Amino acid sequence: MHETPVTPKIRVQHLNFYYGAKQALMDITLDIPPQEIMAFIGPSGCGKSTFLRCLNRMNDEIPHTRVEGKILLDNADIYAPTVDVVELRRRVGLVFQKPNPFPQSIYNNIVMGPRSLGLETGSALGDMAQQYLRQVDLWNEIKGDMSLPALSLSLGQQQRLCIARTLAVRPEVILMDEPCSALDPIATLRIEDLMRELRQQYTIVIVTHNMQQAARVSDRTALFWLGELIEAAPTAQLFTRPAQKMTEDYISGRVG
Repeated sequence: MHETPVTPKIRVQHLNFYYGAKQALMDITLDIPPQEIMAFIGPSGCGKSTFLRCLNRMNDEIPHTRVEGKILLDNADIYAPTVDVVELRRRVGLVFQKPNPFPQSIYNNIVMGPRSLGLETGSALGDMAQQYLRQVDLWNEIKGDMSLPALSLSLGQQQRLCIARTLAVRPEVILMDEPCSALDPIATLRIEDLMRELRQQYTIVIVTHNMQQAARVSDRTALFWLGELIEAAPTAQLFTRPAQKMTEDYISGRVG
């Protein structure tokens, strides 16, 4: 019996990206399946984060950048002139490398997005905030006190709060740009456990310098090198039976 092919959540076709005259991404074509974790690995400056930010048009904020090719979200071109970029970024959320909670209460951090988008109002906001704090395993740690300042939390807790803040606007895709690089090993494992739980509901794309992390958490891994996509495959296959010599050399530590 043949399995029905899964329609990609995101489909990237012949993507080129430029910072002014400098080309940062070269002819990237990649499918990202729904409800999986895809990890991007590769040395610093190879285009991983640039590519990640193309997926929700965060690079639009940088002057003199240019995109060629297509990125389709549920088969709709996200760079089409009619696209509402605010709505796109609601659907495709981004968790940054360093925790960046607002210098306000935990409660305000979570409800600000849903309130401004009109997703929830009144007492429903408190219930929703509690729901997402429970989902990221913070509710018991703060003993249910959402009035605490977000900046009073540890770095690992702040990053989980930022994930809760992203979840609160009901995204479909969560982008994570090295979300554990500022965290200690225990906080890192908490985030990894959370990612595994979230993949049941969301498509997750993570940039990581940590190859062990990619091997632990991702379903698929893609290797970037000097702006090119060298290889993308199921993670176990890429780490044990890579198709490209460059992938084998990078994973074994011979280059990079």
